[in-house]
Parts: sequence; C-alpha cells; structure tokens
Amino acid sequence: MKNYSEIVKSIHNSKYKITFVSSGGGTNAISSLLEVPGASNTILESYIPYSKESMDKFLNKTPDHYCSLDTCLSMAANAYKKSLEISDKTKSKYLLGLAITANLATTYEKKGDHKFFIVIQADDYTEYLECYLEKGKRSRNEEEELITECAISLLSKSCGLEYPLPEPGEEIKVKKVTAEKPWKKLFNNKVGYISNNKNNPELIFPGSFNPLHEGHLKMRELAEKKTGMHTTFEICAKNADKPPLTYVEIKRTIDQFQNDESWMLTSAGRFSEKAEMFPNSVFIIGADTLMRVFDEKFYKNHKDMMEHIQRFNDHNINFLVFGRKVGKKFISLNKINVPKIIEDRCTGFEEDSFRDDISSTELRLTQNN
Repeated sequence: MKNYSEIVKSIHNSKYKITFVSSGGGTNAISSLLEVPGASNTILESYIPYSKESMDKFLNKTPDHYCSLDTCLSMAANAYKKSLEISDKTKSKYLLGLAITANLATTYEKKGDHKFFIVIQADDYTEYLECYLEKGKRSRNEEEELITECAISLLSKSCGLEYPLPEPGEEIKVKKVTAEKPWKKLFNNKVGYISNNKNNPELIFPGSFNPLHEGHLKMRELAEKKTGMHTTFEICAKNADKPPLTYVEIKRTIDQFQNDESWMLTSAGRFSEKAEMFPNSVFIIGADTLMRVFDEKFYKNHKDMMEHIQRFNDHNINFLVFGRKVGKKFISLNKINVPKIIEDRCTGFEEDSFRDDISSTELRLTQNN
C-alpha cells in the first residue's frame, strides 16, 4: 500500500475544502485523507451511502444504475452543493465535491463489469475519470488501492498540485468540461435563465431530454402545428429537491439540439415557478407530469397546492397535454382529475392523434446494457 502522506499534507495545507461521497468503493481514498493530520482543514463532510435506499435518499431520486457515470455526476453535484451550504463563508472557487462509485471484486463473482468512476465538481468545471477493470486481475484491496491513487491524483490537480495518475494497463479516461460564463451566472443566481434565443419563449417544452428522442420531436411538431408558435426546450439545471446538473450533463444535453432549435437552462424546478418566469406561455407537457402537478404529496397541503395552481391563472399559462403510458395504462388528459379553476387551460392530444411509449429512461437503460 502506497504512502500518500506528503501529497495529502499538501492538500490539507491548500485553501480547498471538500465534501466527499463514495459508494461501492473508495472508502480507502477517504481514509487516506483522514489519517493525515490537518484533515479538518480540508474535509467538510463525508458520506458513504452504501445501500440502494441510502443512495436514493442522498440523491432524492432513484438512479437508472447505481454504479454509472451519471450517478457519480449526480453524487458530485450534490456533494458540491453541500460544500456550499456547509462552508458558506469560503469563496466558491475553493469548494469541491468529490464522488466515487465502483463495482469491485467481492466474495462472489459479479455479472457486470468491474469499474469505477470518480467525479470532481468545482465552481467552474466538472472533471470525471472512468476505468473498466479486467476481472480477476486484482484482489478487492488492489482495486481499492487503484481507486485511491486515481482519486488523490484528480484531487491534487484540483488543488493546484501534481500527483501522477497510475498506469494500470487498462485505459483510464479523464475528461473535463469547463463552465461557460452564462452557465456560471445561472448557478450564481445572477439570472433566472439563459437561452440561445433572444426572443421571449412562448411555447415551452420542459424536460431533461436525456436523451432527446423521436417522441419529443413528434410532440414538438404537433404542438407547433396547433399553436403556430416556435418551441423552446427548457432544461432545469437547478432543482431545489434534486442534485443540480453538472457541466458535463449541461454540455451533453444542449449539444443534442440543432442550430435552428431553441433551448434554455433555468432555475425553475416547479411549474408554478416556470409560470412566474414565463407569463403568457404555453407548456408542452406529458400526462404523467401533469398528474404530479396535481398530486398533493408534492405540496405542504391541499391549500398550498391550490395556491400554486392558481398561479397558472395569474400568469395566463396554458398546457398542451400529451397522453403517456403510466405503468401498464395509457393515460390521456380525459383520465386526469384537473382542478376546475384551470380546466379550460388544458388541451389534450388523445391516443388517436399521438402515442409514443418510448421514454428517455428506457432509452438510457437500453444504451447502458
């Protein structure tokens, strides 16, 4: 086992502060930081959400896969968010979120790949490392040691120090996405949204678009035909309840759109917030999403829900509602109990005019298997 005391001492002597989270592997990496004197200068908090239930709670969502780059990105985004909350007097450029997720050797033979992901989320960049290991080549401890060495290398670089990456034989892929200035303005609450189109959005299509698929494009086409308006795809980059998007996810999402397509990144997680931000708009929405808008469990109580819904009247918001498969049933607008105060603001596309059961989640699962 390598001795990291000198480089870790330099990390502890730097101005950087870290929230660390790991799952499935990486506990040796946090130990290597904690066992060197001065750790309290650097480590704000550490999390080890080892069970699926614990990870769901940490992310406030159930990930598609528990050991994947997307999950590690969300973990790092949440870790960075916690760093901001814990050390609010430290300049954001000195705060980091470090995440590790791994699928390693254990007492039984695993079906999937042996792999690990490391992500560092900073104020102005996201950097990630991924490595797929040869099964049976190393013991669990040796795999953990490789993760520790990679984590120390990535963290050192973030702190303005140098520590080389190991050369294990397998490929270690490292990629960094630096934030564009408008993205930082959004995250620093200088603006409520940013867009590639200077015109005020009128027909808004909210979603994660991870990935954008034919169903989305068909919905846009029908909505534009009905309204005569131009669609703007809206991606919520900052959600109060879930991890914010990393710069890797932002770039990946907006790179999908063609030059003639309009998109915007917003900080509006709820539809009531979108209504205030974009009055006099029409929203393209799936029936499954509309059901959540009218679900009391997402509000303090019934009165709170109705106050949020009243904002659609206050700001002249209308909805084009597309049927969606929910569980084994196809649900369209006529199957949803819409509050009477906004009944006239919802126009449905029934099954005979639109049906596309594919979802972004299903596509991600197919691509990753």
